[in-house]
Amino acid sequence: MVEWLGFGLSTLLLLAGAGLVIAEAFVPGAHFIVLGIALLGAGLVGLALPGSLGAIATMFVLAVTVMLIGGAALYGYREFDIYGGKGTARTSDSDSLQGKTGRVTARVTETSGEVKLDEGGFNPNYQARALSGEIEEGTEIIVVDPGGGNVLTVENFEDLEEDEIDRELARERDDGDREPDPEVA
Repeated sequence: MVEWLGFGLSTLLLLAGAGLVIAEAFVPGAHFIVLGIALLGAGLVGLALPGSLGAIATMFVLAVTVMLIGGAALYGYREFDIYGGKGTARTSDSDSLQGKTGRVTARVTETSGEVKLDEGGFNPNYQARALSGEIEEGTEIIVVDPGGGNVLTVENFEDLEEDEIDRELARERDDGDREPDPEVA
C-alpha cells in the first residue's frame, strides 16, 4: 500500500478532504468544497476496501471514486446553486433595481414602508417610499428610483400611466380584432 509520513493513501485522502471541507467553512465560495467532498469520499471508500486488493488496484479504485464523487458534488453544487453562482438571485448594484417589481409587505407612504422585490438579490426586502400617496400591503409595485439601494422609491404597478409604446400596442391590438373592410381590400 502507498504510504506517506506513516499514513496510508486512504487516510491521507480522508485528511486532505476533511481539511478542504473545513477550509471551505472559513473561506466560502465553493473554492474547496467539490474537491474536498471528492477526497473525503474516496478516503472513506479506501478505508472500507480490503487490504488484499493490491496497491495498483486500490489506487485505480480511489481515482475512479474521486472522479465519480467529485462529478456528483459538482453537479449538486451547480444544480442547487448553493452560493448563488448562477447570478439569478443577485443584483450587481442599486441601479439594477430600477424597474424591478415586487409586493408591499408593510404599507408604503411617502415617509415609510417596506417591499419585497421578486428578484431583489440575497435579501429581497427593502425600505421603501411611495412616489405619491399610499400603497397598501399586498399591492404589486415597481421600483422607479433605487435611491442608492438604501431606500427605494416605488409606485403602484397598476397606477402607472400608459406610455407611448403601450398605447401603440393597444391600438394595433384593437386594429387586429376588427374585420378587414371589403371595400378597402
